[in-house]
Order: sequence, then C-alpha cells, then structure tokens
Amino acid sequence: MPTALITGASAGIGAEFAAQLAEDGYDLVLVARRADRLESLGASLTNRFGVVVLVVAADLSLPGAPISIQERVAEAGMEIDYLVNNAGASGPDLIRDRDWDEHEAFFRLMMTSVAHMCHLFIPDMQRRGFGRVINVASVAGLIALSGSANYGPVKRYVVGLSEELNIMVAGDGVHVTALCPGFTHTEFHDVAGLTQVKSRMPKLLWYDAAVVVREGRQAVESGKSVQVSGSLYRLLVPMLKFRPVQRIANRVGRRR
Repeated sequence: MPTALITGASAGIGAEFAAQLAEDGYDLVLVARRADRLESLGASLTNRFGVVVLVVAADLSLPGAPISIQERVAEAGMEIDYLVNNAGASGPDLIRDRDWDEHEAFFRLMMTSVAHMCHLFIPDMQRRGFGRVINVASVAGLIALSGSANYGPVKRYVVGLSEELNIMVAGDGVHVTALCPGFTHTEFHDVAGLTQVKSRMPKLLWYDAAVVVREGRQAVESGKSVQVSGSLYRLLVPMLKFRPVQRIANRVGRRR
C-alpha cells in the first residue's frame, strides 16, 4: 500500500487531504500537535476505508520535530510516497510583535520545517522512482500586499522552494507542487482570531477545503510546480500584481 504523510492533519485542509488519500487507498501518517484530534480522525478513516494510520503528535515549530517524525515513520516500517506539508499558523506581526523568539518559532514552522521535511523524505522517493510532494502555500505568497510582513513572505519562500525542487527532481519521478489557496472554509481563521475578518469578506471569495485539495492533487499529478486554487483567485492574482491595483487594495486594507 502507498503511504502519505500529512502535517497539520488534525483539521481543515490537512484533514481533507487525509480523507481523500485514504479513500484512494493510501495508508497514512498524520502529524499535528493535537494527538486527540489525530486519534479520532485516524480511527474514523480506518473504519471507513480500512487503511493503516500512524498518529504522530509533533510541534513543527520546534527544531527537532522533523527528525522525530522521520524516526517514528522508520520505526513503523513505513516508506513515504506522498508528502503534504500543510502545518501552519497566521503568525506574529513583524514590526508590532516584539518577542523575537515568537518570530523564530514561526519561521521554523512555516519555512524551515517544510525544507527539512523535503530534505528528509524526497531522497527516498528519488531512489524508488516515485513521489508526490504538496507544500501548502497561499495566494498571499504570490502578491505583495500590506499585512504582517511575515505570512506572505514565508509563503513566498514555500512557492520558490517548490518551484526549484520540482525542476530538480522531476526527472526522478518525483513531482513537487506549491498549492496556493485563497480564503478556505477551515478552522484557521477561528484559531487565528480572525472570525470578524471572515464575516466581512464576500462569500464568493471562500472555497471549500475539498475543492482546494482536489485541485492540489490534480496539479501534483500533472507535474505543475504552482497551483492557484479556485477559479476566482486564478483571475485575481494576475490583476493584483499590477502596481495601481496593489495600491488600491493596500489603501482599502489599511482602512479596515
């Protein structure tokens, strides 16, 4: 049986990846901080699809987390064919939030852990001649808008990393895709304290996690290095790269 490893798997996009991959017959390694949520999800997917699920509670903002995950996978005798780097958070404001340790933990979670997981698991995929890697980025990583000066830039790194890796390893049967969703119906905005922001946004900007995951999976199978999820965002992102449109969007954002 092929095996998929998904970080940030306890809810939202990560849980949806787990469900879709389990339905297609993948055994799973589910990673997140909340072990109870992972255990519940794993039991449900095993009951529904008969797949094997290994639960690994880990905090990817900590330096040793990727190595500990790799060790748990090796101990279980599993080999990873499909890697989804989805763990993430909204993060601090680079200027206003003055605790630098908080920023460093955010960078480890959002950038360093993604690179480290690719570093650990892609070589074995190359050796076996097959692998799929989806690094969940964001449309915020494709455009420069007024924000925290953290979230967009770290997602831009994930996009660049995925593009270069895809060039490097495609000849070995490994595809790497940066999946760039816009606003997605998950717990993310509630956890980040952005519920009021969500309520003010037009409904047409919001997509279901099932759509985001399905488009990401289609993109990685076809070998695309970047996939913007949602037809509306595929129209909006090129427009928002024009300076006059950026200036208008930033003025609107500051008024809010």
